[in-house]
Amino acid sequence: MGNSFGKIFKLTSFGESHGVALGGIIEGCPSGLELNFDLIQKELDRRKPGQSKLVTQRREDDKVTFLSGIFEGKTTGTPIGFLSENTNQKSQDYDHIKDIYRPSHADFTYDKKYGIRDYRGGGRSSARETVCRVVAGAVAKQLIPNIKINAFVSSVGEIFIDKPYQALDFSLTESNAIRCPDLVTAQKMEDYLKQIKKEGDTVGGTITCVVQNVPVGLGEPVFDKLHAVLGSAMLSINAVKGFEYGSGFCGSRMKGSAHNDLFNPDGTTKSNLSGGIQGGISNGMDIYFRVAFKPVATLMQKQMTIDSQGNPVEMQGKGRHDVCVVPRAVPIVEAMTAMVLADFYLQDRLTRL
Repeated sequence: MGNSFGKIFKLTSFGESHGVALGGIIEGCPSGLELNFDLIQKELDRRKPGQSKLVTQRREDDKVTFLSGIFEGKTTGTPIGFLSENTNQKSQDYDHIKDIYRPSHADFTYDKKYGIRDYRGGGRSSARETVCRVVAGAVAKQLIPNIKINAFVSSVGEIFIDKPYQALDFSLTESNAIRCPDLVTAQKMEDYLKQIKKEGDTVGGTITCVVQNVPVGLGEPVFDKLHAVLGSAMLSINAVKGFEYGSGFCGSRMKGSAHNDLFNPDGTTKSNLSGGIQGGISNGMDIYFRVAFKPVATLMQKQMTIDSQGNPVEMQGKGRHDVCVVPRAVPIVEAMTAMVLADFYLQDRLTRL
C-alpha cells in the first residue's frame, strides 16, 4: 500500500536504499511510443549521487534495465518493468544506529508501524527510491513532448533568486552544481553550502518549477484538481515540507481587485496569479509552483536522541550524505510533474469525443 502513484499512467516502485536493486512497473503507457533511452539515462544522471563535492559521495551509476513492455524501442501498451541495481552500498556506515532513532528521520515511525525497520540508509524511506520516479518521469516527458518542464533551485537557506522566472535563462540551470539559472546567486549558494558542510550541518531550500505549453483542460473536478494532485506529488518527495502554486500564500494578503487575472480577447490573461490553473483545470497559461525542502536530517554533529528502549543516547551522523538536497531534487520535481501531466493528458482523452 502507498507504493503506487497515478490513475492511468501509473508507477509502482519497489526496493530499498541498500537492497539488491530498486525498480518499478509503469502501467497505462500507450503503445507505439518510441523511447529515447539516452534521454532517460540523462535524467538519471542528473539525480544520481556523487555529482559534486556538495552532495553525497555514494558512487552509483544508476543504470536502468528495462525488462518488459518495450519491443524494438517502442512501448507495447503492456506494463513496463525496469530495474536499477545498487552497486555501492556501505551498510556498515549504519551499524551505529541499528538500535537508535535518528532525529527527524523515519526510523521511529517505521519501527512503531511495522515492528521492524531496515536501518541501512533508511531502507524504503530513503530518497534513493526516487530513482524509480525519475525513470517513470523520463518516459512521461516523452509522452507529452510539447510541454516544457523547467525546475530550478530558487533558494538555499536565506539566499533567494530575486528575479521573476520570466527573466531567467533556463538553459543555464545545468551549468552549475547548484542547478540555479541565476549564476551570481548560484555562486553565493555554493559558497554558503561549502561553509555549512565545514560546520557539519545541513540546510534546506526551495525548488521552483515552471511548466509551459500546457493545453487548456488538464485536471478533473473536485477531488482531482490539477493543483491538488501536483501538491500530492510534490509532498510525496522525501524532505518536502511545503507546496504553493501561483500567488501561493502571498495571495492571502491581497485584495481581489489586485489578484484577479483579467482576460485578453484570446482567452489568455493579463496577469497569471492563478499559476496557470483555475477551478483545478489548466487554463493554458504557464503553470508555476514552489516546493520547500527541509534540511537534511543526518548531521555530522553530536545530537541527543533515544534508542529503541527509550533510553537517551548521544549520536553523530556517519557515512555519505547531502548537505542540501535541492540540487539533486530538481530532476525529481520535474519527473513527478511529468507523471501528473501525462496522467491527466490520458484522462482528458477519455472525456472528450
